[in-house]
Amino acid sequence: QVQLVESGGGLVQAGGSLRLSCAPSGRTDAMGWFRQAPGKGREFVAALSSLVNMYADYAEGRFAISRDNAKNTIYLEMNSLKPEDTAIYYCAATQSLCSDYSTQVCYDSWGQGTQVTVSS
Repeated sequence: QVQLVESGGGLVQAGGSLRLSCAPSGRTDAMGWFRQAPGKGREFVAALSSLVNMYADYAEGRFAISRDNAKNTIYLEMNSLKPEDTAIYYCAATQSLCSDYSTQVCYDSWGQGTQVTVSS
């Protein structure tokens, strides 16, 4: 497991943008972002590994996951934000291969979460 430090959440108006960052303490094979809205379960947002770059349907075209290897940091760039994007966003990491990086069971390290609030 690795420690994950997230940053970048906040309050933004609908249509605005935010960038989340996540820095792992060590090597990872794949990293992902999940989110949990009030009263709902945690859901997949995006994942990135050397082999895959995948998004939830609602994130496709609006969100972008990327990695800066020099800084050992991943980012989630979120554009055209909507009030329904309001949630706590969690960074996740794994040091193992997985068949489906959109599933939570693939990940053994989780960040503390960062709040994203989109006002209408």
